[in-house]
Amino acid sequence: MISTSGITLRFGKRALFEDVNIKFTPGNCYGLIGANGAGKSTFLKILSGEIEPSQGEVHITPGERLAVLKQNHYEYDEFKVLETVIMGHKKLYDVMKEKDALYAKADFTDEDGMRAGELEAEFADMNGWEAESEAAEMLNGLGIGTDLHDKQMSELDGNQKVRVLLAQALFGSPQILLLDEPTNHLDIESIRWLENFLADYEGTVIVVSHDRHFLNTVCTHIADIDFGKIQMYVGNYDFWYESSQLALQLMRSENKKKEDKIKELQAFIQRFSANKSKSKQATSRKKLLDKITLDDIRPSNRKYPFIQFKGEREAGKQLLLTEGLTISVEGEVLINNLTLTINKGDKVAFVGPNGLPKTAFFETIAGEREPDAGTYSWGITTTRSYFPKDNSKYFDGVDLNLVEWLRQFSKDPDETFLRGFLGRMLFSGDEALKKASVLSGGEKVRCMLSKMMLEGANVFIMDEPTNHLDLESITALNNGMMETDCTVLFTSHDHQFVQTVANRIIEFTPNGVIDRLMTYDEYLESAEIKALREKMYDGALK
Repeated sequence: MISTSGITLRFGKRALFEDVNIKFTPGNCYGLIGANGAGKSTFLKILSGEIEPSQGEVHITPGERLAVLKQNHYEYDEFKVLETVIMGHKKLYDVMKEKDALYAKADFTDEDGMRAGELEAEFADMNGWEAESEAAEMLNGLGIGTDLHDKQMSELDGNQKVRVLLAQALFGSPQILLLDEPTNHLDIESIRWLENFLADYEGTVIVVSHDRHFLNTVCTHIADIDFGKIQMYVGNYDFWYESSQLALQLMRSENKKKEDKIKELQAFIQRFSANKSKSKQATSRKKLLDKITLDDIRPSNRKYPFIQFKGEREAGKQLLLTEGLTISVEGEVLINNLTLTINKGDKVAFVGPNGLPKTAFFETIAGEREPDAGTYSWGITTTRSYFPKDNSKYFDGVDLNLVEWLRQFSKDPDETFLRGFLGRMLFSGDEALKKASVLSGGEKVRCMLSKMMLEGANVFIMDEPTNHLDLESITALNNGMMETDCTVLFTSHDHQFVQTVANRIIEFTPNGVIDRLMTYDEYLESAEIKALREKMYDGALK
């Protein structure tokens, strides 16, 4: 178990945390959420001992081992991959190294023999003889094949290093796991492996993630950071979000409507409690949810941007037609002889492990890249709005404040209108006068979404729009995309976003295109699609 008493962290006069008292118990997984800058990663560093609080203490049950997902991708470059994983269990690794050093001595003494015997006993107690096979199994589960296990960490790319460091944190069954954005750079298969691992994990897990599907799958509790405090809630992210929104409506309702809202909230709790799953944590969560009362549910103080997409004109039936479209980048053919029709009402998720074909396709149909061969044509009734993966050209070196920046894309130049629009996107007061060139990644995305809403298009091309956004903005964008009648072509690593928005899935593979009218989960679970993907990737897909 890990707990805090009176944790306070100040930077000058500003208190990031104030008198935080919280307890994290074994067998539970806690999703640590909060707006950008609330201190999620900082709190994990306090728990791990990397940062000393201004006041208060962190308490860990004696004898329990704590493991942290390391963020320094270069820290282990001089070590081999398999060894790096085993280093996650420091005591075991130290015993291994001392034991190996003794046996390597040319003048091995009786005293050395006695010490070696002690070390062998410790090694066996820690299941040391299985260490390499367990580390290898963990690496394979995370997509690091056996051919890489004996390579130096310096030989791996950034995505591979992240997976090795995740295996290091998980190795040896630590009693407490601290994971900061563990799903970053993981593919679908690796995320599923991690979800299954954590679902049956008997220790304490505290995780920061912007992946709502992941939080919903693994979390038994949500720890919400707001106003320097941490409030604990039973249930996963969806339960926290929906119940807090219902509670907010209840608080704002007139008295005559309160009874109906209370019934709605009670039915909501019962619906979540009835969810069935095989995982131990889901069973534990159900028991906890059964005990929830209305007094346990509070409205959220979190602010959500207002995101709504409405086309100014009705689009015709056929929106986009490509014929024999071939696109290459730096001599590599990414899309070959593509013939495709997009119809009105399609919400198409472009999926797959390689992002280059998707980005190249979007750039082409948005008119920013010339195809090598073939044609594409838009319906005469279509108006398009494009969200590029790299939005730097809209902001770098731009000496405009946000009101002036947004005015470039608005038919209404009035400052009051523009300020009101920016306010709905959480740029209120002096925030609207910030220079566009100094915005954070998440703020730039919110500005790009504002631009798209003002353009009034009926077709949206969106390349990774959820990148850099916090959970609140992702949720608002997700809801806006679900509700719009416009046609959407998009790509995203957010599982829930893809599942809830898309009605059609297209995957570019090395040997052609897979195109199906179905949801994302149906696509992932289809035996026919799995067999087809194996064939289309021809061994290239791990």
